[in-house]
Amino acid sequence: MLTRGVTTSLAGAPATADFKELFQNVPSAVTVVTAMEDRQPHATTVSSFCSLSAEPALVLVALALDSRLLPMIERTARFGINVLAADQEWIGLACASKRADKMGGIDWRDVEGLPKLVDTAGWLDCDLERTVWAGDHKIVIGAPRAIDVAPVVPLIYHRKAFCVATAAA
Repeated sequence: MLTRGVTTSLAGAPATADFKELFQNVPSAVTVVTAMEDRQPHATTVSSFCSLSAEPALVLVALALDSRLLPMIERTARFGINVLAADQEWIGLACASKRADKMGGIDWRDVEGLPKLVDTAGWLDCDLERTVWAGDHKIVIGAPRAIDVAPVVPLIYHRKAFCVATAAA
């Protein structure tokens, strides 16, 4: 059934392809979520990251249920969020891969027990508040303990491609 240009199933839910296509058109900052377990850094690239509350300060990321990082965050109750800078596309790709050592070759520092990537546009050191099961993902809610913001342009993901935001004319 077609409603306002959107194909829907007979049950009224949007078709999966249309749902995915819509969100491919929504630009998002490229972020890498990190955790440390047994003194080993772990990471994954995510696009589902946003502020949740200003008072108290809360953020959220969504991780797939089969994510190797998710159980580490649940065990350690801490995670970092690295907002990649415009020149860090290769880091986003490396951390999105399925390889075991996603952090190999990436410059990072141990900041109070969390891997903090070097030269990012931003960083959040978070305590795990809670997780919420949502479909094939878990929403991971964090309370920031520390924040670092750099005056650099962030990397954006839009329409299945990395890009850099520019000011509107």
